[in-house]
Amino acid sequence: MTEENINQGTSDSERCDSREAWIKVIGKLGRETQLHLDERYRSFQITDYIIHAVSIMLAILAIFNVYYVTVLYRDLNGIVENMDSMHANLQVIRGDMVEITGTVSDLNSHISNMDEITGHMGSMTTRLTNVRHNMDGISEHMGAIAEEMGLLDIGMSNIDYRTSNMSYSVSGMRYETRQMSRPMGIMP
Repeated sequence: MTEENINQGTSDSERCDSREAWIKVIGKLGRETQLHLDERYRSFQITDYIIHAVSIMLAILAIFNVYYVTVLYRDLNGIVENMDSMHANLQVIRGDMVEITGTVSDLNSHISNMDEITGHMGSMTTRLTNVRHNMDGISEHMGAIAEEMGLLDIGMSNIDYRTSNMSYSVSGMRYETRQMSRPMGIMP
């Protein structure tokens, strides 16, 4: 064989080896690509399952949220109705307190007339010594009662004033609660 033939034979075998190497590399690349595609497909399936599960959980949570908002709306309406009732009852109580205050004032004015009765009793004591002794005791008690009735009159006026303030506060709370529940009124 000539040298040319030997070189040609060597280059043919090298060409054959390089082709086999390319085929192996491309085959390996194809297998790796297929493995990667299979793994990616499995990842997408798992992701889809997770997305479906999360979507179902969110739908269930949304149903519960709508239910709880509806319950909250009903409860707030009940609170508003109770505050309306409380406001009406406080108005009645306020009227009763005004009447009680008037009655205590009348009673106080009547008790102030007890001083005149004490004076008349003093004139009777000149004749009835035992009666005078008892009437002096009554006079002392009547003075204490008059003082206590004066304090009671002041206390009733204070109660009337505070009841009026409570009525105003309940009106404010009722208004604020209605303002809070108004946005929830549009929900079923």
